[in-house]
Amino acid sequence: MTAEREQLPGSTSMSQASASADITRPTGGSGPKTYKKPKEKPPSPPAIPTIAIFYGFLVVNALAAALAPIQDCDEVFNYWEPTHYLNRGSGLQTWEYSPEYTIRSWLYIVIHAIIGKAGSMFSSRPSFEFYFIRLALAATCAACETRLCSAICKTFNPRVGIMFAIVTVFSPGMFHASVAYLPSSFSMYTTMLGMAAFMDWRGGLKTSVGMMWFGIGAFVGWPFSLALMIPLLAEDLALSSLTGDVSEIIYRLLDGIVRSLLALVSIPHSEQINTVNSSQVLQVAIDTFFYHKVTVVPWNIVYYNVFGGSSRGPEIFGTEPWDFYLRNLSLNFNVWFLLALCAGPVLGLQFLLQGRSVTRQSPIRSMVFAAPFYLWLAIFSAQAHKEERFMYPAYPFLALNAALTLHTVLAYIGSSDPTKIVGKIPAKLKLYVVGIFVIIAIDIGVARTIGTYSAYKAPLEVYARLHEAEFADTEANVCLGKEWYRFPSSYFLPKGMRAKFIKSEFDGLLPGQFNEAKIGFGFFPGTWLIPPGMNDQNIEDPGKHIDIEHCSFLVDSHFPGVQLSGLEPNYVEDAGAWEEIQCSRFLDSSRTPLLGRIFWVPDSEVIPSRFRRQWGRHCLLRRRSQMS
Repeated sequence: MTAEREQLPGSTSMSQASASADITRPTGGSGPKTYKKPKEKPPSPPAIPTIAIFYGFLVVNALAAALAPIQDCDEVFNYWEPTHYLNRGSGLQTWEYSPEYTIRSWLYIVIHAIIGKAGSMFSSRPSFEFYFIRLALAATCAACETRLCSAICKTFNPRVGIMFAIVTVFSPGMFHASVAYLPSSFSMYTTMLGMAAFMDWRGGLKTSVGMMWFGIGAFVGWPFSLALMIPLLAEDLALSSLTGDVSEIIYRLLDGIVRSLLALVSIPHSEQINTVNSSQVLQVAIDTFFYHKVTVVPWNIVYYNVFGGSSRGPEIFGTEPWDFYLRNLSLNFNVWFLLALCAGPVLGLQFLLQGRSVTRQSPIRSMVFAAPFYLWLAIFSAQAHKEERFMYPAYPFLALNAALTLHTVLAYIGSSDPTKIVGKIPAKLKLYVVGIFVIIAIDIGVARTIGTYSAYKAPLEVYARLHEAEFADTEANVCLGKEWYRFPSSYFLPKGMRAKFIKSEFDGLLPGQFNEAKIGFGFFPGTWLIPPGMNDQNIEDPGKHIDIEHCSFLVDSHFPGVQLSGLEPNYVEDAGAWEEIQCSRFLDSSRTPLLGRIFWVPDSEVIPSRFRRQWGRHCLLRRRSQMS
């Protein structure tokens, strides 16, 4: 389908109608006052070449791909492990992938497995495939960021686009979300493309294209991300009500729904909606192939999370207070988050005080694009179960809100009108103040990013020795106790080794193993054979543990400030039973002051001891009886 239907002779397109429509509002007793929308000027090119913007995003995202610790065990067990199973025949399986529950789609996994398989042509080492997939995510995110940044420059103002780029490049939140192998990150990518489509009215409204991208993000990524589109669709509906052109909006809505249902298969070039056929419903087809039954995973996700009942649903995996996201976003976006929260009030005040916009768009349209972030934050703050990754799809709106706020404030303080107090301040002084503010915000973000990397990089490092000739060809169990949730995936283990769990204080449901049967069960039997001991209520299954006597290797941590227990003894210090193969330092949050937990603090004698970060050790151990 083309982006929009051709205009019929004598008809008026939505873009033309909205451009010429009069907006009337009451003005007290003086009667109605009519405003005519001024003719839009052709958009000027971005202040920075688009290719330079792309390379800037790509460099930062590539650094994230190489360095960023995995922050969420759900990323490992629900996405990296199934991908490892498809490409290398083994992996850990969560209950979500059991054919009994089917609340994870294999389409999302297959896309990344194909990328990983391509990467394996360059190196047979599993970890190379891991980082190759991450680099592909980095490049994809950079392309989406560039598309949105370019649309912001052309639609709002080049300065808004540059500020958007600064926020995304230097924020710790985007550093991690850009390369996270999570549906919420995928939805973040498609959100950026959807925003760009809704934003750019050149050549007519692109409602159907925007709906397509949001729909793909919902069907292939995370269904709840559709909520971000509500204010954008509301704008389109409002314009249609003003122009009375109902047929156009109905067509665009139907077109957008159909495009969404295509779910990455193809975008047909015919203008007839009825050309869609069943072969294009790729997600259902792929999930049916792997699960050996017809299933609609997006509906299963919504049903479990919304209608699962008291003994099911997200709350059984933990709850957080209402202000969790306020604190989390303050850490991951520092002052940019505060500016994002101020976008609505600042845009409103600017219009009330000056009666005009400081961008190419009206204040009302700017408010439309500011609204999705508020809506998303309100929806998820009201939920009891909260996780950082749930905010990922809204990150582009947060960055845009912050950029709009800062641009509006700069437009006000940049005034040279001598009748205003702000106009009497020397221009150089204003420039210094603004420059210092931006530099401080950047420094805070960089300090947070470096601090997170240096504090939690150990799990990506300690498995490296297993790939040396001494261990690489060994068939053995690598066991995980209290550190099970920091396991970076089977991509860091040699071919003959398997990750296993020993009993710890954790009393929830651990992952099992994908069935590795190869004869008589067809393709990928682990995806459709029902695994034992699974449930959707987070009830512990003792069958997921093995006796520590069957462990050739063990990954454990020692933190002097953490109290030990019978189920979680100090294996690292048990030199009689275990030999250290490789250890990396890991932040001991129980002994580190708040500043050191939040930001990077140099390990220097110049820093007072009460402010320095304290360290534990994250170690790969080998059983002494295994030593030759």
